[in-house]
Amino acid sequence: MDLDEWRSRINELDDRILDLLIQRAEAAQAIGALKRRQDLPAYAPEREAEIVGRLIARNPGPLPAESIRAVWTEILSACRALEAPLAVSYLGPPATFTHQAALRRFGTAARLTPARSIGEVFDDVERGRVDLGVVPVENSTEGAVNVTLDRLVDSDATICGEIYLEIAQHLLSRAGSLAEVKRVISHPQALAQCRGWLAEHLPGVPTEEVSSTAAAAELAAADATVAAIASELAARLYGVPILAARIEDLADNSTRFLIIGRRPAAPTGRDKTSIVFAMRDEPGALYRMLEPCARLGINLSKIESRPAKHKPWKHVSFVDLDGHRDTPVVGEALREIGERTLFLKILGSYPAG
Repeated sequence: MDLDEWRSRINELDDRILDLLIQRAEAAQAIGALKRRQDLPAYAPEREAEIVGRLIARNPGPLPAESIRAVWTEILSACRALEAPLAVSYLGPPATFTHQAALRRFGTAARLTPARSIGEVFDDVERGRVDLGVVPVENSTEGAVNVTLDRLVDSDATICGEIYLEIAQHLLSRAGSLAEVKRVISHPQALAQCRGWLAEHLPGVPTEEVSSTAAAAELAAADATVAAIASELAARLYGVPILAARIEDLADNSTRFLIIGRRPAAPTGRDKTSIVFAMRDEPGALYRMLEPCARLGINLSKIESRPAKHKPWKHVSFVDLDGHRDTPVVGEALREIGERTLFLKILGSYPAG
């Protein structure tokens, strides 16, 4: 076939895709009506994970898995909005990496609202101002986000999902060259992730911490002598050119984000459970806490200790384990752990990212 014939074929396929999307949207409206009568949430993380996972497994190519995920994220977002509006709070301002993570999971049809702090995201969820919240919890380079861990201990919100986002840091500036940059600004973690590059390419140029990468981009837009470390999304949103791309010191730099809400997620068969507990300060205490997981064949993907704030214990331990709390094996492990701890809180079971 020649070019015109291929374009005609594409038009035919697009018309068929649109017809099917309209049918899917009508089905979503009917499902939304049923959910409202049964008082069920529009967002069902376990169902959306099942849909995307099934389609990725069925995909023979040539489209890569991430393309399938991106396309269906927007389809799910648009259809979900027909069922009921989804309000999501995230650590703002717009164009932060948390904003990117929220867009990746919930799509452009969700009502995304920036919060001024991680604490405000938790407050938004706990007080019912939004359906869900997105907060950072750990970075592969800089480690845990302690504010998030501390709030999880006391919060009534439950973890109902996680998002992993590759972090690509760019140097944004209206300066014509690196020689014209007199100051570099960004969030403390972004500066830390790029300290090696800065030492090599901008030695002696002072750095300054600000509240977010997006706030840094906004300041760089107003002053050509200032460079911001921020995302490509921030460059587009605030109209600041990328002076140097991918300046993070480690190529596999990624951040894990948690989705918090008021309703638990149902099992999917590929889940994770997060807990926090306190134990006696004595030899072998941690082994005794986690022995049930080893005996029952449950994998642990994270163990981290933090000083206990406003609690009568010296430390609390955060653990992520494979499986869902509603399955018999994980349920038994949690029961045994609870009998051996001074304090145990199940933070949530949710689809693994």
